[in-house]
Amino acid sequence: MKKLAVLGMGLCVVLAFTSCKSGESAYKKAYEKAKQQELAEPKVSEPVEVAPVSDVPLVEKKKPAASSTEAVRQERLTVQGNGTLKEYSVVCGSFQTKANAEALQEDMVKAGYNSVIALNPDTNMYRVIISTFDDYSSAVSAKNAFKAKYPSRKDFQGAWILRRVF
Repeated sequence: MKKLAVLGMGLCVVLAFTSCKSGESAYKKAYEKAKQQELAEPKVSEPVEVAPVSDVPLVEKKKPAASSTEAVRQERLTVQGNGTLKEYSVVCGSFQTKANAEALQEDMVKAGYNSVIALNPDTNMYRVIISTFDDYSSAVSAKNAFKAKYPSRKDFQGAWILRRVF
């Protein structure tokens, strides 16, 4: 009886191992198929020359002149440190952290700007101001010149005019 039970168990084990095919053959088939596709694809050994779409030279678009309808933000400000503000200012950066504003201010001083940090107590935002003017048109001109000086700096392309509320 014991021999029959052992023989039955052995037979079950043998059937279990032989009835389940190994997954290795499926992986091997997939590998072979990918290898054949790779060999079938043409390889480009020489660079491909691309012809221009048009022979017309590119013309740089002119920026519109400053208009009196350009948006101006009005804020109540407190100057941090030394400096004074006139009615209109060019803002090149706004930060919630004073240390970040100070770092940008240092960069602007090195670049030749007489920059000032001002705090808007209503929003608790520090504004880095690069120049300040009595008239609106001078502020717009300075803002446009600043943006033109740094065309690759996306953060500086967001420079804006601030009108100080006294």
